[in-house]
Amino acid sequence: MLTIMDKRERAKLFRDRLGVAMVHAQINQSALARLAKVDRSTLSQLIKDDGARLPNAQLVAACAAALGVSADYLLGLSDRPEQAADLVATAISMTEAPRAMVDDQIFAWHQEAAGYKIRHVPAALPDMLKTVDMLRWEYAPSLGKTIEQAINASTDRLNWMRSARSDYEIAIPLSELDAFARAEGYYAGLSSELRRTQLAQFRDLHDQLYPALRLHLYDQRKLFSAPVTVFGPLLAVIYIGRNYLVFRDTERVVAITTHFDQLVREASISQRDLTPYFDRLIARAG
Repeated sequence: MLTIMDKRERAKLFRDRLGVAMVHAQINQSALARLAKVDRSTLSQLIKDDGARLPNAQLVAACAAALGVSADYLLGLSDRPEQAADLVATAISMTEAPRAMVDDQIFAWHQEAAGYKIRHVPAALPDMLKTVDMLRWEYAPSLGKTIEQAINASTDRLNWMRSARSDYEIAIPLSELDAFARAEGYYAGLSSELRRTQLAQFRDLHDQLYPALRLHLYDQRKLFSAPVTVFGPLLAVIYIGRNYLVFRDTERVVAITTHFDQLVREASISQRDLTPYFDRLIARAG
């Protein structure tokens, strides 16, 4: 909530912040006057004045632009010195996404969020829980000789999870697991042995790592989700194919966290029923 200041207090705050911004920008009064297109004596009088005098909007905007700060910051309307465009650029960014979601950028985000809960909705099945044979089948066509790097990276992620630096919650659509068990759609052509081994790995890792690892299986017909990952309160990432859309502002991180929590509430299979559920899928896989 904005605090209403006395005009004299705001004028003093303006002078103080103007001085700080000049120091940070390494700009003296003469240079600032030139950049702001104002007479040097006018600027000097404004800075030395200890009364309630405030400059007009044009001069405030010119000084802010010259110093690379926001006019709101100079006037005490914001405690953030960054300009609006810089704040947006910091809060929202887009990075490239390699074919495999086990790239260095993802790992860096996991390390940054060490100790926080990681919430994840994978694009298909979670890479960090996949078998080596599954990774080889999925990524070899696009990665070629670098498939071993992807496998090693996936192993690193799983080892990171095992170290219990963070708790992981992973939400997976029931339809994705059913299609995998039946070798339908995207998974057409997968051998029954590979599918059974992979499903057994999901089951066993959940049994071994619970409660540090929780799998939530939800009905995608009731509630849809794009592939997202929330790294504690720090950032939220949406996977759009060739890029990651990254949010660091609190409002969007909270909104995406709330969305994930809704998926958890909609999960139709309890944690204690996951083992028999995966056993049924293994049997269905032939």
